[in-house]
Amino acid sequence: MRILVTGGAGFIGGHLAEAFVEDGHNVTTLDNFEPFYDLGIKRQTVERCRTAVADCEGTYELVEGDVRDAELVSDLVADAEVVVHQAAQAGVRTSVDEPRKVTDINLGGLVNVLESAAQSETRRVILASSSSVYGKPQSLPYTEEHPTEPVSPYGVSKLAGEHYARVYDELHDLPTVCLRYFTVYGPRMRPNMAISNFVSRCYNGEPPVIYGDGTQTRDFTYVEDIVDANRLLLTTDAADGDVLNVGSSDNISIRELAETVRNRLAPELDIVYEDARQADAEHTHASVEKARELLGYAPSRSIEEGVEEFIEWYDANREWYEPLVQSS
Repeated sequence: MRILVTGGAGFIGGHLAEAFVEDGHNVTTLDNFEPFYDLGIKRQTVERCRTAVADCEGTYELVEGDVRDAELVSDLVADAEVVVHQAAQAGVRTSVDEPRKVTDINLGGLVNVLESAAQSETRRVILASSSSVYGKPQSLPYTEEHPTEPVSPYGVSKLAGEHYARVYDELHDLPTVCLRYFTVYGPRMRPNMAISNFVSRCYNGEPPVIYGDGTQTRDFTYVEDIVDANRLLLTTDAADGDVLNVGSSDNISIRELAETVRNRLAPELDIVYEDARQADAEHTHASVEKARELLGYAPSRSIEEGVEEFIEWYDANREWYEPLVQSS
């Protein structure tokens, strides 16, 4: 299968591209290599994808360019059977500081993808959405029917993107699926996320820093579970035109997470608390029953198991990964 992964050198996009290549697909990735975090992490991702080609029947091509380039996107989408759209300006706090940029990339880029797909033979567009669309919880865990009232420009952009996907599905008979990811983590994750930050600081004798009182909770999802959900959508139309949560179906408080990492790596350290950050969600917790029913999706790891696995990966890759985490 010919697959285009936008944002394909990023954390999630890179794992998807690598997995698709290993599965024997012909994969093209588009990425603009914006330095939102240290680009050395993206270069490691690209190298892993190129290495994967040697051991399987899949192919891999990297295109350096921007999803806002309508002509480039049109050319790439025209050759793809499936588009896995991961490209976005990430970061809730970044969106508060730069809302126009987030809107330009997350919606302008998406419209380029959808418009191109509607005019081509593309069989499906899989869109990365986010638990940020929910906003303040009225009940937990979140089902897909929970009200959507995002509290950040990032969340608004993701919710608007879901509506664009729905409209193109209805007006142009373009199959689209929106996956609401819940705080994804794992190897090569962004360095400014809580887990990577806690692990890095503890390895270097620095106390974990919690923003707020630590009672806020998160449903952390291991990146391989995100890969599995996207893999399943390559071979079924069961979720076309729909939105699905993809999470661990578990959650943990930020304080408990920090304590878990601290107790594992540096039990002598105290945890430091600083002021809460603007627009951060208070709680997230995914119901994955819909994804289970339609796709057969099932999370593979508890949060505790996934964090332990990430720590093991971090330790094995500390020589190259840690300096990049600390420089970001």
